[in-house]
Amino acid sequence: MSSEETLREVAAEVSTCSKCNLCKGRTRAVPGEGSTSAKILFIGEGPGFHEDKQGRPFVGPAGQFLDELLASINLKRSDVFITNVVKCRPPQNRDPQPEEISACDDYLDRQIEALKPNVIVTLGRFSMAKFFGNERISAIHGRARKKDAGYICIAMYHPAAGLHQASLKNVIREDFKKIPLVIAEAERMAAVAPKSVTPPKPKEEPPQQLSLF
Repeated sequence: MSSEETLREVAAEVSTCSKCNLCKGRTRAVPGEGSTSAKILFIGEGPGFHEDKQGRPFVGPAGQFLDELLASINLKRSDVFITNVVKCRPPQNRDPQPEEISACDDYLDRQIEALKPNVIVTLGRFSMAKFFGNERISAIHGRARKKDAGYICIAMYHPAAGLHQASLKNVIREDFKKIPLVIAEAERMAAVAPKSVTPPKPKEEPPQQLSLF
């Protein structure tokens, strides 16, 4: 099955998913969108009000900031793939609960496997936790780490954090400026050896941190 077919299959399953209680309050599920050949995957936390209405990720104020951040490093939405840890909106935009993240985990794993990205950018602490365990986002934001699966993962604050806390806005902008360097390193890695991207295991060895950052 091609990456496009797998992503389409995941989106179809997400649209009618009833694995957890989030399905009861959703208007539309939000499987994710972007290029099916994208080598950069952005993973947020969960849909908000606007995303729930439109069925698309990052279309509210945080999404507008994300568009600005992408433009600052000469990227467009059509160049990347954007999704979330949970595919339905948590009530009142509360944090996703462990059982909700678990219910959606297979969808995210299949998206990762289909895309085989060179770079994964986590947006917020819930997507960060999938790849960096119990580390604190305040300590590792902007840090890039090589993963055994063959890609580089970089942790970022969620764009919404910059809207709620003005002091973080420039921090996020500065962190985004590192992404082109990470992309270049990931492309170098990909050229040196073929890879097979697999989702991270719950208990993996500490990833190798790039000395560059």
